Amino acid sequence: MYKKSKNPYFHIAYWIFVLLVLSKTFGFSWGNTTAAFFFVCMLLPIVIGTSYFFNYVLVPKFYLTKRYGRFAFYTFCMAVVSVYLEMMVLLFSYVYLVNLNYAAINPDATQLKLLVVVLYLLVFIGTFFLMMNQISENRQLIEGLLAEQEKMKKSFLEIMSNRKLAKIPYDEIVYIESLSDYIRVITTSNEVVSKEKISRLAERLPDTFLRIHRSFIINTDRLKEHSLDEVLVDDVRLNIGRSYRKVVKEKLTNVGKDSHTSAGAAIE
Repeated sequence: MYKKSKNPYFHIAYWIFVLLVLSKTFGFSWGNTTAAFFFVCMLLPIVIGTSYFFNYVLVPKFYLTKRYGRFAFYTFCMAVVSVYLEMMVLLFSYVYLVNLNYAAINPDATQLKLLVVVLYLLVFIGTFFLMMNQISENRQLIEGLLAEQEKMKKSFLEIMSNRKLAKIPYDEIVYIESLSDYIRVITTSNEVVSKEKISRLAERLPDTFLRIHRSFIINTDRLKEHSLDEVLVDDVRLNIGRSYRKVVKEKLTNVGKDSHTSAGAAIE
């Protein structure tokens, strides 16, 4: 699956880097960094638009679906449009920046072939870095899924209680409470006390468990209702910590969507 990077800072940093490098490069060639900066600023929207259209429209819609003829045709059309827009930038520079004095434009800026090469070099360099970033994000996602799968191999929680190993089925756990130096695992029939820390325990639990407070972890499968500041699991109401509210809201919203989807599938 070809998807946009979830990290906007990567994109911002990349284009700022491109802007600075091109400004320095053209500025060194022209002997005027300020003029080069403004010229690159006018070209940059074309480069950005071409890059994202190529990466997020043409590649996933045509290349990855093996419609190579359309991919080649639309890539050619994109090239024509982007070169035309570059010519408009040159015309703007000619009319407004140098007062119709063609000789005042630096030779590097008037060489359309050079600008086209720079444009598509940046597009393909951007494609490479975007792919590397997506590969890194996908690897992290796969590692998270594998870790979650490993947790789900066991259908029970193992903890030490009264110097004995207790095995508690996940579906029987209602919530877990931290009390100073020990925790209580509240189940449908009893409770189990252990010296384990709640933060370490949270790392071992599958995705159906959610930490809602520094002192509480709930089993979302036993969730009956929730609001901004509290949840109801079985017949117990628990407070949601202020610093956990955003994460809890996102998680419980997704849980609600999943349950509606499952219900709809069952009806069909």
